Amino acid sequence: MQMSDSREVAAPREVVWAAILNPDVLKECVPGCTEMTGNAEDGFEATVVQKVGPVKATFKGQVNVSERDEPNSLKLSGEGKGGAAGFAKGSATVHLEENGEGTLLKYDVDANVGGKLAQLGSRVIDGFAKKMADQFFTRLQEAIEGPADPEEAPEAEETPGDKKKGWFKRLVS
Repeated sequence: MQMSDSREVAAPREVVWAAILNPDVLKECVPGCTEMTGNAEDGFEATVVQKVGPVKATFKGQVNVSERDEPNSLKLSGEGKGGAAGFAKGSATVHLEENGEGTLLKYDVDANVGGKLAQLGSRVIDGFAKKMADQFFTRLQEAIEGPADPEEAPEAEETPGDKKKGWFKRLVS
């Protein structure tokens, strides 16, 4: 499954770049992620729990950062094994462009599955992969700039270390 999309992020390119390489941000942004350790140089170890159709699995795997051209582009590649459910692997090539006071984030995603998951059919898998990519980049945008809905905005007395939407931007501001 391949897909491409883009979104405007109301933050400088350097802030977006730092967020993509931060394990705490990645943990918050990857749907179903229960654990994320490591760093951009050596790679990240991740545990993700997901349900695809009738198949629920815990995937343990590695995420690597390559093709780094700071702060313009990078490639995130990962593979997780879900035991009897099979495996999932994919990559996202991310391009960051200055756009006024913000950043235009463009991404190309390629995802594949095998094992029991592959038996669900390409329609289910493609829909799931698109949903995961959309959720990841929406969560990344919210971690950087805060929620789009003011009703969801954090309270004024919240400390910068709180893991609420928009926390990363407050942390680096």
